[in-house]
Amino acid sequence: MEYKTFRGGIHPPYRKEAASLPIKELSLPGEVVIPMQQHVGAPNNPVVSVGERVEAGQKIGQSDAFISAPVHASVSGTVKAIEERTIFTGAKTNSVVITVDSNQPLKWREKRDVSALSPNEIRNTAKEAGLVGLGGAAFPTYVKLSPPEDKPIDIVIINGCECEPYLTCDHRLMLENPDDIISGLKLMMKAVGAQKGIIGIEANKLDAVHVLSSRLEGESSIEVVVLEVKYPEGAEKMLIDAITGRRVPPGKLPSEVGVLVQNVQTACALHEAASTGKPVIERVITVSGGGVKNPGNLRVKVGTPIEHLIEQCGGFTGTPAKVIVGGPMTGWAQKDLSAPVVKGTSGVLILTEEEAAYAAELDCVGCGKCLDACPMFLEPNLIVKYVKRGQYDLAEKFGAPDCFECGCCSFVCPSQIKHVQYVRKAKAELQAAKKAAAKS
Repeated sequence: MEYKTFRGGIHPPYRKEAASLPIKELSLPGEVVIPMQQHVGAPNNPVVSVGERVEAGQKIGQSDAFISAPVHASVSGTVKAIEERTIFTGAKTNSVVITVDSNQPLKWREKRDVSALSPNEIRNTAKEAGLVGLGGAAFPTYVKLSPPEDKPIDIVIINGCECEPYLTCDHRLMLENPDDIISGLKLMMKAVGAQKGIIGIEANKLDAVHVLSSRLEGESSIEVVVLEVKYPEGAEKMLIDAITGRRVPPGKLPSEVGVLVQNVQTACALHEAASTGKPVIERVITVSGGGVKNPGNLRVKVGTPIEHLIEQCGGFTGTPAKVIVGGPMTGWAQKDLSAPVVKGTSGVLILTEEEAAYAAELDCVGCGKCLDACPMFLEPNLIVKYVKRGQYDLAEKFGAPDCFECGCCSFVCPSQIKHVQYVRKAKAELQAAKKAAAKS
């Protein structure tokens, strides 16, 4: 059977061993660190004080900006500090530190009927819950559910590809919470007025295809589409291309072609917020890699230190070569394991020397493999060249801002060039230049 896909991409070792491991609840740490910015957009301002007692689900940070998302206490406890703390990117961000109570109240048990919610009520539910894209992009869901009036949405796609190696948390959710995913999809369709819903799943998750398809029998407006196992099949623009044949123009959003894409876990969270009032205070994360004793898929409170996850998974098998937050292709290597889990954290990977496979960077040999692999039709070799020369205007001309940092170019490069690092530098320099120009 030929599955749908896109042009370009790669086939890395997928290492999905944790897919057979059911979701487990992670024990609570002694304290949680809740960054005020866990999303694309304006940071939040704390609305609590040091010494104040907070309850799980209480709003502790908010912003009046349109593109933002409030944050909530993930546990009940006492505010220990409000200070800058290191997050997974290595940057320091204003954060609320909460000392965790030993007794945590059980909430959100009562289910509410969501069928009567209006589109505006659904959008406000997403906003008040602090819902963002839980696949890792962390763009505020409220904003995505509010497309411009001149850009109507006719298709909502739920991304169940989970194409990054090692990560299996979305796979487990599709197996264990299919009804919540479908409910969340229906809410999204209603919010934007879409008549068609599609759940895209890679062919290495046929058990999830079967479970969701069986739940959708008799549904005429929603279908499951099976896609080729290829990275980055789950990238927004690639997924739209593969499923619908529509191509989002460079620099434009999916609404340009009438499509909204959301992650499996985002759909689950919207259902929970609408049916129980539960904000985004926890998520499912994959902890995997040869460097950890007991891999697993864990339901984790936002703000939990990375080191706590590793300890609860049995600790290291030896000295790890690298600890990554996210997937191995797009994630961030960690120096400080006290950094907290945030809303967009999909995985924590502990890699051995063999898995990390680090090699020194050599000069480009002009082989063109990065051009063939790039799903965005960019020229990564030229972007790198101009960044090395400090010619960021030319890096911009050759598409650095359009790169979504999938890492295909780096994976196929025989010279071990870390193209994504150069792209990130280009974006940072271009953004700094724009800010400087705006001030002058």
